[in-house]
Amino acid sequence: MSVELGNQKQFDAFADAVARELGTHCRTAPALAHMLSRVIIDDEGRALSLRQHDSDQPARLKVYAALPDDSEILTPRIGVTASSARHVAREITRRLYPMHAEASKLAAELTARKETEARDRHTVAQAVAHTLPGARIEENSRTTRVVWQRPCPRDDHDRFVQHDSVCVYVGPSGERVSVEADARPQRIVTMLAAFAEQ
Repeated sequence: MSVELGNQKQFDAFADAVARELGTHCRTAPALAHMLSRVIIDDEGRALSLRQHDSDQPARLKVYAALPDDSEILTPRIGVTASSARHVAREITRRLYPMHAEASKLAAELTARKETEARDRHTVAQAVAHTLPGARIEENSRTTRVVWQRPCPRDDHDRFVQHDSVCVYVGPSGERVSVEADARPQRIVTMLAAFAEQ
């Protein structure tokens, strides 16, 4: 038999009961959602979102385990019947906590890899910028761009100031770069010849 969950007050009381079943240090807080919901924060700092998605089936709940906002890992979740607070707490402990632990581990590994890539990418970008005096570095999502420009000598045919420019794109791990150069043909030929001699 399911408990009565027809309004937010009843839902809050049920969430409080689930929190007590999960452990003495658990507490609840309001959730920002349009449906009946409540956040449960356990004694290890894990945040769970207890939600009722369908008012026609008020006893069918979803429980989501929070991950860092920038995580690319799918949020762990389970469906559970609100037959009792003890039943919901038991299902969270039995099913959701192991999924959350695995997802948290994967999220931490992904974050560490992204931080290492960003550091390596920055090192390469700094080395490239050092060889191009006055270059600027632009950070983007998982790529870095180094932009360098300088006015080139004008001749009688130039109506506007022309620039030589180089854009260097440093890939996610800093192991590869691509270069776009824009200059008069002879300057590009000279640049490529110097590159070919390396």
